[in-house]
Amino acid sequence: MSSPTDILNKLFKEIKPPDRIYPKEEKEVQGFDSDEILRTNIYNVMLNRRSQRKFENKVVEDWKLDIIFAASDTAPTAGGFQGFEIFYIKNIDIKVKLVEAANEQPYVNAPVVLVFCMNPARVKMNFPSEILKKFSIQDATLAAAYAQLAAHSLGLSSIWIGMIDEKKVMEAINTDLIPSSILCIGYPKKMLQPKPKRVVSELIHVID
Repeated sequence: MSSPTDILNKLFKEIKPPDRIYPKEEKEVQGFDSDEILRTNIYNVMLNRRSQRKFENKVVEDWKLDIIFAASDTAPTAGGFQGFEIFYIKNIDIKVKLVEAANEQPYVNAPVVLVFCMNPARVKMNFPSEILKKFSIQDATLAAAYAQLAAHSLGLSSIWIGMIDEKKVMEAINTDLIPSSILCIGYPKKMLQPKPKRVVSELIHVID
């Protein structure tokens, strides 16, 4: 797998300011149509994304994972400190443990399993620890959301797992970082239609 920090340079190779966000040496990445990805309408992605619990037994290409990771890397974070970590779980035995840690939800054993964890130690801001923890969980949540949208834009589907036993997850992946969510990604067995949502006007509370 190529470095996640190289993939956006590859996609946006025609934009070369002197201080690029991703200044690492570019590497050739095979297997994708960059023009098609660049034409993706973010609103179309958001409107059509749907949680998926049934995945094909098909490997997700490395270049797609690169883009998903790079999308997480672009998510806004408190002070730009990126107070989160992503654990990419390939080990089958650990996936089984995560199924147990996620209230026996079988679809956690998906082709791609990403555990997003808080890392408040990265947030170098002069605030009480509880505030830094709050920033960190927000950082991890935003990173997972960006990954989920990127996955959908690449023809993949996902399911967000929030019902987790934090201690069991931490033991399974051998970390002292608290998990915020598990994101399961793969090729859908059937692309589902989006469910009806609330009328937008019901969401908005205008305070004059």
